[in-house]
Amino acid sequence: MKKILLKIKSILKNIFTHDPSSKEMLIEVLRNAENKNLLDSDALLMIEGALHVSETHVRDIMVPRVQMIIINDDAKPEAILSNVVESGHSRFPVIGDTNDQIVGILLAKDLLNYFADPKKEFDIKDMMRPPVFIPESKRLNVLLREFRMSRNHMAIIIDEYSGVAGLVTIEDVIEEIIGEIEDEHDYEDDEINIKIHDDNRYTVKALTPIDEFNNFFKTNLSDLEYETIGGLVITAFGYLPKRGETIISNGFNIKVLRADKRRVQLLLFKKNIPDKSIENNYEET
Repeated sequence: MKKILLKIKSILKNIFTHDPSSKEMLIEVLRNAENKNLLDSDALLMIEGALHVSETHVRDIMVPRVQMIIINDDAKPEAILSNVVESGHSRFPVIGDTNDQIVGILLAKDLLNYFADPKKEFDIKDMMRPPVFIPESKRLNVLLREFRMSRNHMAIIIDEYSGVAGLVTIEDVIEEIIGEIEDEHDYEDDEINIKIHDDNRYTVKALTPIDEFNNFFKTNLSDLEYETIGGLVITAFGYLPKRGETIISNGFNIKVLRADKRRVQLLLFKKNIPDKSIENNYEET
């Protein structure tokens, strides 16, 4: 993270001859610099991400409760290992009697000591790290600073009724700054164009055919002019959008998750938007 900030600082020194008077002016100057090839697109995305992270709340990026992979505090080590291997995650909330009772965080690496010596008595309570609880309203820049100071990489998010709303990791926060970090467990199946995250959030590849989209969401979007959902979204914007930009169209709140100078690649759809009209705005990520 420190290296990223130093790179951003160096880039800004080479671009500005005077101080911009607002964030909007700063972003405009940066985009003009990219257009003149003074700044590459990856650097621009990092700088924009760093600027927007202070205005984003953890509720906007959290893994919702229904998607959390949890471990019971009375689970057998073999069952825990199965969860670790299947999910590919490195940290797991440990629950007590209910899903709202988070009693600790288990790190996958802490299981190595047990499996290195199977004769050793297994007690998950000896392995758990204390959980960190934060409100949904916490801003990402504050959370990132707390992560760095505490060297903790996961926090449990609590809603207004003191129930568990979800979780957030340091990787989630960093992805808001530098873009999506892909690994071997990420969404890469070429056969799957639409991935369900919860009841209201869906990751959709821009190359998804409109008829496939219609069949999945029970919609009736026209495919007369465009064959893919990406073409339809670009038309709604009226230009090629950048990562982080959003638009409300056809009952969906659509956010661009991944894009380059030539095309949109990955989109996030949220259903049940009351306003059916198209509204264009820039959402700060």
